[in-house]
Amino acid sequence: MSYQLEDLLYLMQRLRDPEHGCPWDLKQSFASIAPHTLEEAYEVADAIAAGDHAQLAGEVGDLLFQVVYYAQLGQEAGLFGWNEVVDGITRKLVRRHPHVFPDGNLRTPPGTLKLDEGQISERWEQIKAEERAERAGEPRQLSLLDDVPRALPALSRAQKLQKRAAAEGFDWDSVGPVIDKISEELQEVREAIGRRDQEQIGEEIGDLLFAMVNLARHLKVDAETALRGGNEKFERRLRFIETRLREDGKVFAETDLQELDSLWDEAKRQGL
Repeated sequence: MSYQLEDLLYLMQRLRDPEHGCPWDLKQSFASIAPHTLEEAYEVADAIAAGDHAQLAGEVGDLLFQVVYYAQLGQEAGLFGWNEVVDGITRKLVRRHPHVFPDGNLRTPPGTLKLDEGQISERWEQIKAEERAERAGEPRQLSLLDDVPRALPALSRAQKLQKRAAAEGFDWDSVGPVIDKISEELQEVREAIGRRDQEQIGEEIGDLLFAMVNLARHLKVDAETALRGGNEKFERRLRFIETRLREDGKVFAETDLQELDSLWDEAKRQGL
């Protein structure tokens, strides 16, 4: 027997049954579940990054359960249910893909409208802008940044903010000025350090990081993914150093920086 989506929806209803449900699940709310959703999304990303496809299906299932949970909570509150969730996302994606659904009908056979990737991206942003305007009583008072989620990781949110501004023409047209901006921000960090102004140092480092994200965006590199890769590389090399030190009966506290640097370079030579 293989369970289907309907079974998962039924399971969720049972967990939230006021009389016979699970006490932990009955205590949950939109707010209390949100952190779990972020955690499950990161676990999906981790499985993908590790190439662990055997684990990926389970992690995606955990993430799907989060969506089912929100639908159940919405149903109980009289706000929305699973059908509204599915209907809403399907309508949105049909609307945002006119190159696939030219007449806006999901079941119409494929059309002949052909767009390149740049045109598709431009049309996507145009449709999203139209949707934002439709949600606002007075479009002139609606910021183009309003729907960039604040809960996103900082690097991802910086990239989205920049992309949104760039779509309106607020962007450099080449990578050179971006690199110049990074140099400018780095100099401002040095000046803040010279003044020993800790608050200003933090602010200037934030500006420097924002400029670095801008460079990644211009070079078509996802900043969040790039930093995750950098983190993993650092972890591999540091674990290598730890292993070598243990083999020599040493610990970090008893090892000078010159030897640690030498081991770091050895890890690099080994492709770690």
